Amino acid sequence: MSPVRTRRARHTRLAVTSALLAPALLLVPLTGTATAQPAPGASAAVRGTGDFDGSALEKALTGLPDGDISAALVRVGGQGRWTGTAGVRDLRTGAPALAHARFRAGSTTKVVTAAIVLQLVAEGRVHLDAPVTRYLPGLLPPSFTEPPTVRHLLTYTSGLRPGADLGSTTEEMYPHRFRTLTPERVVATAVAKGPAHEPGERQEYRNIHYTVLGLLIEKVTGDRYEHQAAARIFRPLGMRHTGFPGGPDPRIRGPHHRAYADIGGRTTDVTEWNMSDRWAAGDMISTTADLERLVVGLFRGEVVPRRLLDQMLTVPRIDGATYGMAFERYVHNGREIWGKTGSRPGYHTVVAATRDLSRTVVYSVNAKSAREDGFPLVARFALPAFDS
Repeated sequence: MSPVRTRRARHTRLAVTSALLAPALLLVPLTGTATAQPAPGASAAVRGTGDFDGSALEKALTGLPDGDISAALVRVGGQGRWTGTAGVRDLRTGAPALAHARFRAGSTTKVVTAAIVLQLVAEGRVHLDAPVTRYLPGLLPPSFTEPPTVRHLLTYTSGLRPGADLGSTTEEMYPHRFRTLTPERVVATAVAKGPAHEPGERQEYRNIHYTVLGLLIEKVTGDRYEHQAAARIFRPLGMRHTGFPGGPDPRIRGPHHRAYADIGGRTTDVTEWNMSDRWAAGDMISTTADLERLVVGLFRGEVVPRRLLDQMLTVPRIDGATYGMAFERYVHNGREIWGKTGSRPGYHTVVAATRDLSRTVVYSVNAKSAREDGFPLVARFALPAFDS
């Protein structure tokens, strides 16, 4: 694969990103990865306005921390508003959870990446049905007889295989948590494997699609992905507490909750972690209030034109497909919901809404099970918001 940017540009990105985020993401001391000890429970703090009945969510927050979840933040909007905060921000001290805590937002980052690409489409700089090699020449080896299009990447139907990683489970990744695996390396190892299937043949949710889109954004704009996200999405929507770490920086800067996972049978602090390999697919740090601003602004047509929002929220006609562009379609009690989950070690995030914004929900849950099957967390902390 031909390089799409120089190593010097990569280092410049790290320095400028750190400077960009410094006013909002204040330095906090490292506490290491010591084994956490049980802490006393913290009662849930809830607040609601309007006609939303938050009793089911209040019940879901009761009893935290428990054996899996140490803290949970839930934010409901639309017709009636409700917020709930429960648990502790540190199992060792038992300090109560913070309603405004920052957290690793995981794959909800893909919503931002898709929105930037669709803005470039609206500007005529990118075409949805153009091959990705128009924008990243030299990306694909000859084994790709039919290059995927930008649309294929956005809808997880490109046929690209996963690239290099540092392990498939939290326990496998933990010894390598401070290593750097660059997006260029991830993409190079992915395309070297050849296609898994023809573009558009089936939908397979993978980070690689959005890692390539991050490279495309940088190539087309001549700018760092992180700066494009800040200039195009975060600042216009007032997402003042959202950004990206300084490249391989393993810290979450500013007020945040400690994160935990089971490593070798022990509850272990996994808060400090270099997530740069996830980049445009999952490296964002945010808050529940900021993610609410993101979904509301997007669904109101303030981020991308409505004609492109319609395409973003359209599932391809492929057997088994459930995703549009970034978002997944889900029907709960006859109600259509568009949502995106994000999971990193110790952090599970959801942003979801009805298309008409009659109901929105964002949560951040600190759970040891965050990277396992996330549906029990979704069912506990998100779906009750759509029952009333």
